[in-house]
Amino acid sequence: MNSHKSFIRNFCIIAHIDHGKSTLADRFLEITQAIDKRNFYEQFLDNMELERERGITIKAKAVRLSFKSKDGHDYILNLIDTPGHVDFTYEVAKSLKACEGAILLVDASQGIEAQTVANFYLALENNLKIIPVINKIDLPNADIDRTIFQLQEVFGFKKEEISLISAKVGRGVNELLERIVKEILPPSGSPNSPLKAILFDSSFDVYKGVILFVRIFEGRIKINDTILLMHKQNCYKVEELGVFLPRPLRKEELIAGEVGYLCCNIKNPQDVDIGDTITLKDNPCSSPLSGYKKIPPMVFCGIFPSSPKDYPQLREAIQKLRLSDSSFVYEPDNLGSLGYGFRCGFLGLLHMEIVQERLEREFGLDLILTSPNVMYTVKKTNGEIINVESPHQLPPPTYIQEVYEPFVKVSILTPLESMEAICQLSKSRRGKLLKIDYLGKDRLNIIFELPLSEVVVDFYDKIKSVTHGYASLDYEFIGYKKTDIVKIDILFNRKFIEAFSLLAHKDEAESKARSVVTKLKELIPRQMFEVNIQAAIGSKIIASERIPPLRKNVTAKCYGGDITRKRKLWERQKKGKKRMKQLGNITIPKEAFLEVLKM
Repeated sequence: MNSHKSFIRNFCIIAHIDHGKSTLADRFLEITQAIDKRNFYEQFLDNMELERERGITIKAKAVRLSFKSKDGHDYILNLIDTPGHVDFTYEVAKSLKACEGAILLVDASQGIEAQTVANFYLALENNLKIIPVINKIDLPNADIDRTIFQLQEVFGFKKEEISLISAKVGRGVNELLERIVKEILPPSGSPNSPLKAILFDSSFDVYKGVILFVRIFEGRIKINDTILLMHKQNCYKVEELGVFLPRPLRKEELIAGEVGYLCCNIKNPQDVDIGDTITLKDNPCSSPLSGYKKIPPMVFCGIFPSSPKDYPQLREAIQKLRLSDSSFVYEPDNLGSLGYGFRCGFLGLLHMEIVQERLEREFGLDLILTSPNVMYTVKKTNGEIINVESPHQLPPPTYIQEVYEPFVKVSILTPLESMEAICQLSKSRRGKLLKIDYLGKDRLNIIFELPLSEVVVDFYDKIKSVTHGYASLDYEFIGYKKTDIVKIDILFNRKFIEAFSLLAHKDEAESKARSVVTKLKELIPRQMFEVNIQAAIGSKIIASERIPPLRKNVTAKCYGGDITRKRKLWERQKKGKKRMKQLGNITIPKEAFLEVLKM
């Protein structure tokens, strides 16, 4: 096998969610015989059960393929598979740093969508060679001409640059591999310079510790070398290195241009930063590579075990999960009604759902989540500035001078006929129209500025329903703006339950409170005593509902006789109910927490 760097090609596949990246990666693995036919299964690189079930890629993967081209040479192709959902843009960004080229995949039946545009510009920023490819050309509803026209109009590709393939049946995939070899540049960088490599991902192994996935730009690295992580300034001895074929294959050294993995017996995942530059301790390079930008968490919620005794298990599970997903953050939290748990920050709602499902499945936990919030910045009257991630952190109104909330720029790609419905929906969410771009004759890119709190919960679902599934959405954080936020408290029989508190914009507080109270009335079972559910801002009640008590017929045993006998029994029942109400703990089912979240 020729490992000279002129025969190495590093590339990734970028696309909107569900345009066929994992299927194309499967075909590459099959054609280059990277996997034995007997061991092959669909979506081979999506090795997490959740990825296979939902049909989405969550983690970027790296795999090395060997391909014999028509020109008679053997090439090494390093493929880095990337996710397509807007919540996982950081996975795409770090993969692009390790490549020289990208395949831009577009579904022939769907055309260009929001993430296609976002990922195209990400690749452009990294100066990658972009190969446009139209996939799923064998589908009966494939509109190839329209998709070609969109690629020409939106990105300025020429018709002859666009490859047509069907990843499912393998049509055109061999020709695409030939294009990768011809058009993507071999890696630059000399094997004799000081070592300079980027750490683009990591995973955790119980026996080997943290496994570092690296792309080497300059120099070489051998077993027993002492490496230096430039941001963290930590040194480690290399105990094992190798490449993924897709199973790990050990090697003696990795040289400039190669993509592989290192094991240095690092036990604590907090010791490594994704995007860090790796060099040799004895012969360091002059300056680190510019790391990709770290994306801050956007959505915050509390995660609590249903049963308090599971707290140690939850703590261990969250620490382990953090190893394979460095993008969510957590800190211990305590809510009176729910006991001990964690306050976690996520990149978006899908990311939150995925983390919850992984905790429940992989670690067998039963969890309760509090309502998702975004992070507000509060300027207090004494000039102090604090970050507020949950309702109970908001200071009383008398201590607040100004509140700022995060805003995002949202791009919605939609068919022309849905324009009005989308504009109405966005304006009802306090949105401000920035501009409309026409993409071809039947597609629009509508750009709005919206508060993040209005986007994170159900905005994407609503967009999908008003456009019958044809629109797609991408958003980026633009900064904080002044706003009016109030805290809504929910009380049960005048007793305040912290887990149900929520933050809302002043103008929408009343309608939000009313819908929460009405929903809780439906979900909470009737008790032996009356339950009053109230929503309050400060001391002012703004919505209330009553759940009538279950009645036991205490006079069933009385027949005939005087009415005073029945009155006496009713009085005794009334006293008993009053006492019960004073002592009574209301049973709130788990569904009530979940339903209020969805609102």
